[in-house]
Amino acid sequence: MANLKLSHIYKVYENGHKAVNDFSIDIADQEFIVFVGPSGCGKSTTLRMIAGLETITAGDMFIGDTLVNDMEPKDRDIAMVFQSYALYPHMTVYENMAFGLRNRKMPEAEIKERVMKAAKMLDIEDYLDRKPKAMSGGQRQRVALGRALVRDPKVFLLDEPLSNLDAKLRATMRTEITALHKSLKTTFIYVTHDQVEAMTMGTRIVVMKLGYVQQIDTPMNLYNAPYNKFVAGFIGTPQMNFFNVNLKREGDNVRIIFSNGDTVTVPYEKVSKIHSRYLDGSVPAIFGIRPEHISLEKDGDGLKFVVTNVERLGNETIVYGKLGDHLGEFTMKDEGNNIIVKVVDRDDVEVGDVVYAVPNPNKVHFFDAETEVTLMDKIPPFNTVEAEIAGDRMKLLNTAVALPQVFKDAVKDAKKVELNIPPQAIVPGSDYHLKVARIENVDEQHLAYLTCGDSYLFALVGDEVKEGDNYGFSFQNEKLNVLVNGEEILKAVDDEVSLTGGFSKTEVKENGDRVLHFFYNIGNYTVEAAQEHGYKINSIDGDNCYKKTYRYALDRSHVRLVEPQEPGLNAVVKEQLDYGNIRFAKVEADGQEFLIRVDPDFKQDTVRVAFDSQDISVYSTTIDMKIC
Repeated sequence: MANLKLSHIYKVYENGHKAVNDFSIDIADQEFIVFVGPSGCGKSTTLRMIAGLETITAGDMFIGDTLVNDMEPKDRDIAMVFQSYALYPHMTVYENMAFGLRNRKMPEAEIKERVMKAAKMLDIEDYLDRKPKAMSGGQRQRVALGRALVRDPKVFLLDEPLSNLDAKLRATMRTEITALHKSLKTTFIYVTHDQVEAMTMGTRIVVMKLGYVQQIDTPMNLYNAPYNKFVAGFIGTPQMNFFNVNLKREGDNVRIIFSNGDTVTVPYEKVSKIHSRYLDGSVPAIFGIRPEHISLEKDGDGLKFVVTNVERLGNETIVYGKLGDHLGEFTMKDEGNNIIVKVVDRDDVEVGDVVYAVPNPNKVHFFDAETEVTLMDKIPPFNTVEAEIAGDRMKLLNTAVALPQVFKDAVKDAKKVELNIPPQAIVPGSDYHLKVARIENVDEQHLAYLTCGDSYLFALVGDEVKEGDNYGFSFQNEKLNVLVNGEEILKAVDDEVSLTGGFSKTEVKENGDRVLHFFYNIGNYTVEAAQEHGYKINSIDGDNCYKKTYRYALDRSHVRLVEPQEPGLNAVVKEQLDYGNIRFAKVEADGQEFLIRVDPDFKQDTVRVAFDSQDISVYSTTIDMKIC
């Protein structure tokens, strides 16, 4: 069997429409991957690119260790099951299942053995002489699966195979396909718009929207820790409730203030990963809570609402309501005021009742009101710490340290600043010491909660750090953002150097053959590109590629200083930036400025820098797309 790798895959049509944007995933052998999302999100297009039925505009796809971008569908050892079954109506079930094998000139004895084995596995042995029109939808779907199964492919692709079946049959077929996957021990990639299918079948789920991947994760991680509001609302039935709120911290609690003035209180410990700027009551947020995570009370301190509808499903009851204690004007969609509650063993709720919804504080979700991205990341993107400036010293976390020269130049006469500190920028050291309140394991990393007054400083630490330790640490100053009165005055140093330039080719004769060589051209520096990358750029942009400007990106650590006689890019040193723990030179070359790391004793006015072509990533400047 085989693993798959999709690396920065794009699908752009001639009219400029991007159906799939920067899709990357590593699929392990024997995984069951589900692509899910609304119509038009790009999931079927991605599946068709894997099958070879759609060309890849940019990016690379590997099956095992083989690059298959230009490989014919028949050579990929992939079998696909279509939504429409795609059975030949004039052929019997046996002939439909045998058709592909006969095209491959397989001996009849082996064909019969494979067909009978698949028919037994799918329980369609009694239907081998029938034609598709004499079979039910579920039986035809089994035949379509059998036709794929007899090929013994490395990868099964299934494009909404159950959408034409009724609800009961879909549930049965879900179970059968899952059992088939476990029996075959091969890789399945399954497309559906039904999140129930995704949750019950996939080992991992890819949630897509408008051609972009929103989140790739296990079913339960998507359910419990959605990356944004879209994922939160798409996963789960009924969908998550969303309300526009403000958050106000009051000691050990946080009040959730709704637009109608109602409030709900949750312990600060449950929402401590939310950045403090959201907790002063002034910054709007979106509160999310799943219907099954709300208890229903006849009186209490929860959200008061009037019941507008009740659905009794036997094992559970779904209660619909509108916030407040009266209905007012009814609308089908009144986002922010409607609420859904799912309860069990409750038959005492009727339409018109005024009841109280009490959210489970362990199951609350919060999202930014503008970006709709979660405010409760597994690893917070940054900490904010206030610091006082006095001369050449900076005092924060009850400790005064030397003020880096770059900071001093940026803050000018300011006496107070804010530092945005990513957890990754906190490293073992001796500048500061805080007690470790607890350690949480997050995606194979150790997130330490460092006690900082009445809140926490979040840091990534090694496994030798234990709860209760007095942890010593320092900051990687170049990774910090510095703000004065909320305005950013010093931005963190990006790990990437980004330069623009042209693209060219030369044609030479080598051993009598015509050979093309391709080059990245940045100012006076010409770097030979790998041939496969050159052909890829040419295939995407055609001969226009030699007239276009491209963005060339590379890791800053791959930029090196070279001697004047060596090939390289001539650059003028504009200034030096001393961060204390590290020093950079800001240089200008070909009208473009960028930073390079230098030694503390660096004194040059001009430099020559070089980098290798294999370290360069190429981006289109006309379409937001990574080419290679």
